[in-house]
Amino acid sequence: MSFKGVTVQRRRGAALEAAILDAGWDQLLEAGYEGFTIDAVATRAQAARSVLYRRWPSRLELLKAVVRRRGEIDRVPVPDTGSLRGDVLALLAEFNKRRARTVGLLAARLGAYFDEARGSLQELRDLFVAEGPTAMETIVARAVDRGELREVPSARVVSLPVDLVRPELLRTMSAVPPDTIREIVDDIFLPLVRGPSGSAG
Repeated sequence: MSFKGVTVQRRRGAALEAAILDAGWDQLLEAGYEGFTIDAVATRAQAARSVLYRRWPSRLELLKAVVRRRGEIDRVPVPDTGSLRGDVLALLAEFNKRRARTVGLLAARLGAYFDEARGSLQELRDLFVAEGPTAMETIVARAVDRGELREVPSARVVSLPVDLVRPELLRTMSAVPPDTIREIVDDIFLPLVRGPSGSAG
């Protein structure tokens, strides 16, 4: 089957949607927001434009769906090293490695999006983060269960390590040095959640 010169594969349901969203991600990275059109994504996905328009009436809605799916695919696994420090270090190292590959590229590719849609980095981050407990929430809950912490700190404190790494990635457009990650964990996060004495709570 063809659609104006484009071969349309016979896929349905979740398989079709996944193929379209994956094609959308490739199109975004290759052509930026300016070249991220429903027609271009349909061509890359070998799907009819009408299929895309039924699901996502505008390219902004399609962009949001593409970013949300990529966040689900690229979700950082929760490490389980047996200690709070080990878990946070491992999480930040993996987060650093994965996000360093895309943060600079995305920032460059989405310049027109910020101009046209008045979007924000926070909005994109919220789309990129999969639903459910965050990795840091899981790590901290385990630390409480093990007795390393007496109680779960505030949400702002729990998210602090990742929140400190993220702007470093954006500022330098490259991976955060390991020494910086260790400083975030050992000099900022752990003393904050354990207290000055370093004891639980």
